[in-house]
Amino acid sequence: MSAQQQVITIDDISVDNAPAIYVAGGLGQFFDAVKAEVTGEVPDLKTAKGRARIASLAATVSKSKTAVEKPGRDYLKRLKEMPKVVEAELREFVTKMDNLRDATRKPLTDWEQAEIARTDKHVDGIQAIKDLAFFEESPSAANVAQIIADLELIAINDTWEEFLAEAAQVKDQTLAKLRGILAERTQYEAEQAELVRLRAEAEAQAQRDRDAEIARVAAEQARIQAEQRAQDERDAAARREQELLDQAAAAQRATEQAARDAEAAAERQRLQLELQAEQAERHAAQAKADQLAAEQRAEQDRLTAIRRQEEAVERARLDEVARASAAADEILRQQKARQADVAHKSKILGEAKQALIGMNISEELAKAIVLKIARGEVPNVSIQF
Repeated sequence: MSAQQQVITIDDISVDNAPAIYVAGGLGQFFDAVKAEVTGEVPDLKTAKGRARIASLAATVSKSKTAVEKPGRDYLKRLKEMPKVVEAELREFVTKMDNLRDATRKPLTDWEQAEIARTDKHVDGIQAIKDLAFFEESPSAANVAQIIADLELIAINDTWEEFLAEAAQVKDQTLAKLRGILAERTQYEAEQAELVRLRAEAEAQAQRDRDAEIARVAAEQARIQAEQRAQDERDAAARREQELLDQAAAAQRATEQAARDAEAAAERQRLQLELQAEQAERHAAQAKADQLAAEQRAEQDRLTAIRRQEEAVERARLDEVARASAAADEILRQQKARQADVAHKSKILGEAKQALIGMNISEELAKAIVLKIARGEVPNVSIQF
């Protein structure tokens, strides 16, 4: 039992001193005190005064019980409310600390987000260059040439930052792929033009054959018809013989004219087909010339790309040399600054030591005093460097 518990009586019990009372074994003293009070005497039950005394002692026990129990119940109620208060206080503290943490880290968070956005922009730009060499459908040579021209206009400079070398490499690789595709599409289109020319020639020859056959059949039919009409006329009456002969001659002339007209139409058709074939040949020749020009441009572009890549590598090397030189200069400057600072401090400390020696203090003691002051081990005394 603590000293505080020993001096507290039942009448002194309150919520304020409850923490010192309502502990394990803390109420035993009060029970013992009440017990001693009510058992210290034996009233006589035979007398009215004795019986009244017993009733008074029992009432004293009840009163003492209430005096101990009520503050204890109030204290217990307060203890039950304490977790809510602690939880609210902790919740507010945690919220404030989280906000403080977020506000403290915000510059770093903002920098990280900006860095991610910056690198994503470069990565997306490099991916966009790569995507230029992929097509869902077979492109035309003119389309590929336009894409090459657009890609060549994309500047590879310091705006790409640390992605400069990768961007230059991807651009060169993409240009090489596109130029290969351009050469393939140019050759394919030239071959298609040649196929068109050959088909035109075949169609022209077929048309000539059809026209010749039509003319032959027409002439044969006209001849048969003429012979039939002549035979019919010979079988007719003699009085119509001359008339029939004239009609036969006229029919013969008409047949010959029809044959000549058919031959003329066939010739016109032949000349038209030959003209189409010549045009197809000219187109094929132009396609071959375009292909040769494209191959020459592709070779020139390849050499230019190699030169640009070499220049980019050389610039990167020179930049690295410049950065290394600047770093070396900064290290040398810092070394000189430290040496100057050490020399300055040594001079100040030496002057202070000499001043103390001038006060009849030994050199070793003066040195020790100066060093302790310089290290801040002497309160309220310092050395200005």
